[in-house]
Amino acid sequence: MSRVFKILVTGPFNSGKTTFISSISEIDVVSTERDASETEKKGSTTVAMDFGRITLSDGDVLHLYGTPGQDRFDFMWEILSEGMLGYVVLLDGTKQAAFAQGKKILESFTGWSDAPYVVGLTRADRKKRLSEEEVREGIIPFDDVDIVPCDARHVQDVKTVLITLLERVLENAEAVEQAG
Repeated sequence: MSRVFKILVTGPFNSGKTTFISSISEIDVVSTERDASETEKKGSTTVAMDFGRITLSDGDVLHLYGTPGQDRFDFMWEILSEGMLGYVVLLDGTKQAAFAQGKKILESFTGWSDAPYVVGLTRADRKKRLSEEEVREGIIPFDDVDIVPCDARHVQDVKTVLITLLERVLENAEAVEQAG
């Protein structure tokens, strides 16, 4: 019998969460995108969540839930985090200003859960992207986190981020098993 696992995809506004889920989901993504306000430089924004699904080769299923990135919808973060196996924090690799919001998100999620997580550094294809070291310095004290460059539009990059997260999940499960 197949198992279903919940993975959260979070990050600041316009970091690529909806694109990340859309590029790998085997179903049409259930999205709650609405027109963005005039102050935002993007046509739409997620107001509740995005949902996608991936069936793994062993029949297990990953449910991908994308959170809204704007502070005004941050009440959804804790609600969506319930029951998650792990999470991905996407950060725009071209915007150092995104680090403060990314750090806030990490502080929130690590306060609610000890689930494993990774940082996906989006827009990795850009010439002016920040280095992994600059990102790590921007989100300290989270210096033990895996930072995985990715282009959220490319399935292989998204797979790499998710595989890195699943490896973290397995390491965490083994550590818990050995301690118990």
